[in-house]
Amino acid sequence: MIRIVIENLILLLLPTILYLAYIYLTGGFSRGQRGVPNDAPFVWLFLSGVGLVLCVVFIFGTLEGGQPGQAYRPPEFRDGKIVPGEVQKKPRPSDG
Repeated sequence: MIRIVIENLILLLLPTILYLAYIYLTGGFSRGQRGVPNDAPFVWLFLSGVGLVLCVVFIFGTLEGGQPGQAYRPPEFRDGKIVPGEVQKKPRPSDG
């Protein structure tokens, strides 16, 4: 669960991190200046981060699912290891 929270926080902060890195690399921060620039578009950076999180959640939500009729086998602890869960493939109908 903590991994999911960390991934979403990174996605949320990614536009701001990229913006601050760009400002730093292009010399937007003078040598003696500390902190963040006062004219930074933080509202737009936040909204673009939220949009990025929503897009990723939507894409993974629609791609990582089984088809109707498929069974899900949950993760299990076997031989001292956790075997990940999986969507079991639908058996093919026989040709006869």
